[in-house]
Amino acid sequence: MSVLISVLIIIICLLLIGVVLIQNSKGGGLSSSFGQGNQVMGVRKTTDFLEKATWGLAIGLLVLCLASAATIGGGAEGGQVESIVKDQINNVQLPQQQPIQQPTPAQ
Repeated sequence: MSVLISVLIIIICLLLIGVVLIQNSKGGGLSSSFGQGNQVMGVRKTTDFLEKATWGLAIGLLVLCLASAATIGGGAEGGQVESIVKDQINNVQLPQQQPIQQPTPAQ
């Protein structure tokens, strides 16, 4: 299950990179090639599609990352580290306190 989630995360990352690179911050990009003539998919529809695709992929990436964190967890290694730390805490020996010597008054 965790391998499937990891593969999906990689695929979504690559798609998100592609969609972001297609966009142009000034409204150009892929939509600029559709600017002339009467197209079925006009300039405005292209930018809307790219924006919706970006948001959809970003939300999908977030959901998959949260799912992978929930399913993968720390595994056995995390439990081993925790038990080692607990053993060290339990085996700590406190230093012995020396009795405090009262100063003797000078005669």
